[in-house]
Amino acid sequence: MGADREGGARRRPVRAVAYAACGAVVLAGCASMPDSGDLRDVESTPRQDTQVRVFAMPPQDNAAPGEIVQGFLEALTSDDPHYDTARKYLTAGAARKWRPEQSTTVLANGPSSDQDNLPGGREDTSNLTYTLAGSRVATVDAQQAYSPAAGPYSRKVHLTQDPKTKQWRIDALPEGVVMGRSDFQRNYTSVNKYYFASNASGATIGQPAAVADPVFVRKRVDPMTQMVRSLLAGPTRWLRPVVRSSFPTGTALKKGVTSLTPDDQNKLTVPLNDKASRVGATKCGEMATQLLFTLRNLSPTVDSVELQGADGRRLCDLNERGTDAVAWRGSDKSPDYLYFLDSKHRLVRIARASTSAVPVPGALGVGDTGLRSVAVARDEHSAAGVALDGKSLYVTSLASGGSLGDPVVRSQGATADDRLTTPSWDDGGDLWVADRNPDNPRLLLLEQGAGAPVEVRTPELPGRIKDVRVAADGVRIALVVEKDGKQSLLIGRIERDEKSGEKPVVSVLELRSATPALEEVTAMSWAGDGRLVVVGREQGGVLQLRYVQVDGSTPDGLAPSALPGVKAIAASEDDRAPLAAYSDDGIVRLPSGGQWQTIVKEGSAPVYPG
Repeated sequence: MGADREGGARRRPVRAVAYAACGAVVLAGCASMPDSGDLRDVESTPRQDTQVRVFAMPPQDNAAPGEIVQGFLEALTSDDPHYDTARKYLTAGAARKWRPEQSTTVLANGPSSDQDNLPGGREDTSNLTYTLAGSRVATVDAQQAYSPAAGPYSRKVHLTQDPKTKQWRIDALPEGVVMGRSDFQRNYTSVNKYYFASNASGATIGQPAAVADPVFVRKRVDPMTQMVRSLLAGPTRWLRPVVRSSFPTGTALKKGVTSLTPDDQNKLTVPLNDKASRVGATKCGEMATQLLFTLRNLSPTVDSVELQGADGRRLCDLNERGTDAVAWRGSDKSPDYLYFLDSKHRLVRIARASTSAVPVPGALGVGDTGLRSVAVARDEHSAAGVALDGKSLYVTSLASGGSLGDPVVRSQGATADDRLTTPSWDDGGDLWVADRNPDNPRLLLLEQGAGAPVEVRTPELPGRIKDVRVAADGVRIALVVEKDGKQSLLIGRIERDEKSGEKPVVSVLELRSATPALEEVTAMSWAGDGRLVVVGREQGGVLQLRYVQVDGSTPDGLAPSALPGVKAIAASEDDRAPLAAYSDDGIVRLPSGGQWQTIVKEGSAPVYPG
């Protein structure tokens, strides 16, 4: 809890700090746990200093009840793998029953701890109750999945005094762990584990799409082993209906395996139980790919994995290059061009290393129809464009001589802002667009960008769709939704019910907020497998650029550089491609480690493929 906690008992020294290694020379030596002298209380720990480890101190003899509560809360924020020190503040019975892994509740400023008054002013010298209180920010459940939360937090902690030893201990407490936001940010990190899309229309290259499933793990408590266990346990509840795992049901680490560490060749060996003993080569390759995608997301030091059966027999091994033949993920696909509309509302493109934009081949680059917005297919062979008045959506080839053809969708909205949104492609070649007509609002899907549009079911939609971006994997979709004058960014799960010979039934379900702190989102784009970049404002604030995770958490690292007057933002799932935007300075882009640079003064609607 450290500097987070407010109110309650007087602070006491309950934590000590040790350094795993010296990343910088401090007084010409490494700090270590002292074996004599006084221990100092740690007020706060820098969030980015991954070498600092915090250890809890056990209760002191004859500690007062308030000190027991304070010490327990401090112990929850330590790097003790199994919370053994925290259990020392509990009675033996409470220690056996308490399940800290069930949940983590994150509060804005950490919990206050106040002693309850007994009715009628009575005193009980052997039983006391304290109330833990605060403002909720988020919860992390037993699957390690993050969910934004709001509202007051209030839970009771009961203490009793042992009649023989006279020591106070906690004998009743809520399940799980509670801590303040800064302690949570210091203790936990978000990592994507990967599964395969099970209901997408199919990637254009015929391989399964890897889908990111973000979870939070404790940073300094063997995160690699934590992530392997989490991956084997299966996808989180929200994502489970649309993904599959290649690990057989019940697969776990071999009994007795408590920690996994790469060898000096950056190879990680993963011994599995007998549930995986009969997998074939193809299935084992997919299992290894899931592991590599997950572990490379956590640690770049893992170059290959070997899976072993319960008998120690090698099942398969795979290096990073081998994953290319098994599956794909959006962050591995680098776009060839950035696209935008020029001053004549025609589609142009610019190579990443170039400073000159040229018209695209085909009707969208040289035709007579002015465009309001565009989307380029992820293979960069075709594109969709919405006419300048917003009424008509066209799909055409990006090849010389291609014709525009007839519109594939028309809107009857009264104004351009009540008509078609910017369209969006998934990697399977399906095209998504929303019609903002107040009299007939619809989310539409055109399979392979052609044919009669399928109206997508959105039973939980809380307002009118203003913008649409589908993830490359085809199982998640980002929607800017307007309600009561506010524009929120919601992430939905795409479910498909396809029967042979029948029109598919497509639904977007379990919408959840990705920007709980923003009351207005004006632009957004996918910027990674599980991350988006948004333009928005908090209540009473100014427009700003920031990254957000699909689960509503804020990723580690810096936000994009400020950009005045930004009207649209474009990013690629491949973070090596620079951000691009339409602002008061025209079309601009942000090179890695640099400042925003103007490409052209006149232009609009920048997009990467997708």
